[in-house]
Amino acid sequence: MSSSLGVSDEKILALDDYANSPHFTSAERLALRYADSITLSDQDVDDALFAELRESYDEDQILELTMAIAWENASSKFNRALRIPSQELWKRRA
Repeated sequence: MSSSLGVSDEKILALDDYANSPHFTSAERLALRYADSITLSDQDVDDALFAELRESYDEDQILELTMAIAWENASSKFNRALRIPSQELWKRRA
């Protein structure tokens, strides 16, 4: 089953273990690793990770991916600070 965004419920549920999940392609796992490296305070985008990105994505795709990750991070911080609740765009199906 897919969410309204076209992402399968299986993928959403597998996000916590994306590195080991068969639901993601290697390029998707790389993008998620990049998102973690941008988002998590104890991580950074090192030269090796950026080199891996360049092997799977062109410059425009890396820019778009970076912009989307940064936007989601900013939105999350903004909403949390102002106590804006989740709009529950995805709900786990029984």
